[in-house]
Amino acid sequence: MDSRAHPPVTAALRLCLHALLIGLLALAAVRAVGDGAPRATAVVVVACLMAAVYAAGALAPAVQPRTRPAALWMAALGAVWLALLAPSPDSLWVAFPLYFLQLHLLPTRWALPAVAATALAAIAGFVLHGQAVNPGTFIGPLLGAAVAVATVLGYEALFRESERRRELIEELMSTRAELAEAERTAGTLAERERLAREIHDTLAQGLSSIQLLLRAAERTLPADDPATAHVRRAREAAQENLAEARRFVRALSPPDLENGSLAAALERLSSRTTGPGLTVQCAVSGTPVELPTPYEVALLRTAQSALANTVRHAGARRAEITLSFMDTSVSLDVVDDGRGFAPGPGPVAADRDTGGFGLPAMRARARSLGGTLSVESAPGQGTAVALTLPLPIPDGRPGQDAA
Repeated sequence: MDSRAHPPVTAALRLCLHALLIGLLALAAVRAVGDGAPRATAVVVVACLMAAVYAAGALAPAVQPRTRPAALWMAALGAVWLALLAPSPDSLWVAFPLYFLQLHLLPTRWALPAVAATALAAIAGFVLHGQAVNPGTFIGPLLGAAVAVATVLGYEALFRESERRRELIEELMSTRAELAEAERTAGTLAERERLAREIHDTLAQGLSSIQLLLRAAERTLPADDPATAHVRRAREAAQENLAEARRFVRALSPPDLENGSLAAALERLSSRTTGPGLTVQCAVSGTPVELPTPYEVALLRTAQSALANTVRHAGARRAEITLSFMDTSVSLDVVDDGRGFAPGPGPVAADRDTGGFGLPAMRARARSLGGTLSVESAPGQGTAVALTLPLPIPDGRPGQDAA
């Protein structure tokens, strides 16, 4: 019989069932021999036959719950038991372990009729052997059948619940490991981005300024001035180091932006964002224009953070990412139909309701590029996060990627 579908603790129950059935068969045989019954030999032979049939099925790997071999084995056991019941009134007690076997091995729609038929056969055997008929004659087998049904079905319900809990725990452990890995990855990417921003805003900008000043100095010096060659070499060294700094900044940029446009990165983000029943769609409106790396990083990170909040807190069924290019600005909207929240007065209260530091980071990114971040939400009405950045213009105002 099946020993893999249930926990190891049930091994003791199976051993008890084996011992009960063999013990009842031995009792019937001993009683028949001890009482000098005219059919004692037949009782012993049939009891041994039933024990052999039972042992063969219990050891057969093919006998598993809800399978054809199990049904055939139960039919053979039932036939041998009926043959034993005819000469031996004591064998009616074998009906009790048969109840448990039928309920465990047969589908419920077959097991319940089989248990009822076994109980009726036990009552009929008691009556046909001329025993005194009393209420216990009927109550005993029927009560035993009812107890067996309640015990087995109750155990199966508990086992299913235990399996669901085990699967839930495994899923939670897997999710926790994934979240830990995601946090490590996010920390690494955030540090890469911080370094890229610092190098871009300090070293690269400084080298660019030095190059411009040296170019201006080179133009003002006479061609035959001895200092001209030194200024030229200094300018070329500054230019080479500026190019190296730019390569370093590109290497530290988010990997999602290395192999395509911002729109493609957002499309990949929407396709790999998963949650219980969550569908994420991405759309682009307007005519896409080339954006500086800080802009693309800010827009991508805002989309990632907003979707992370949707997956963790919103319980949403649908989310949409919209990247819109306008004449003087670019905007990103992340909208979900989740449970929403009630923002308090000011940004801090809203951040507490969302459960983290995502909104402050998004607002900081928006402010650093001269943009704005707005959050609209209400309980039961979803959440909308909108980041708007002014498009860079060539005169060097905020947002231009001078380096």
